Amino acid sequence: MAEEHPEENPGEEGPLPVLRWDLGLLEQIVRGFRFPPEWDAIYPGQKQTAADAPPGYITLYEDFFQQGNFRLPATSFMAHILQFYGFHISQMSPPGMVRVRHFEFLCRAHGVEPTVEKFRAFYQLIRNMGFFSFASRGAAKKILLNPPKSFHDWKP
Repeated sequence: MAEEHPEENPGEEGPLPVLRWDLGLLEQIVRGFRFPPEWDAIYPGQKQTAADAPPGYITLYEDFFQQGNFRLPATSFMAHILQFYGFHISQMSPPGMVRVRHFEFLCRAHGVEPTVEKFRAFYQLIRNMGFFSFASRGAAKKILLNPPKSFHDWKP
């Protein structure tokens, strides 16, 4: 069982929506982000949700790549974030991915090694409808001044 963290806010739980995209989009992502063939990216079956990935596979959202600047293989900082908070990458929302990657970019641009401890000075874990994200921590200075306005239909 994952370690509980005091800033976790359970929020609301809800069912995952059925996937509503096409094979062409998957092929575009695989080509555009240069997935090697051995990763064997697969298109989900009809009426599957993000929770229905077959054994050995993980669900990744298009907005992770398009809006969150996520790339594979993931950085060690991303792995440390997931390990510390105890959730799987498929449980992170795209806005959460944007905050994690933006923080990492800022640190690296300033020659600072990104760490979970530094990240936690600015952000706290939140959960909404079963997905994890990060919100600005109370009085902490805002470091993401112009976040994307919306992530329409990211769950499907």
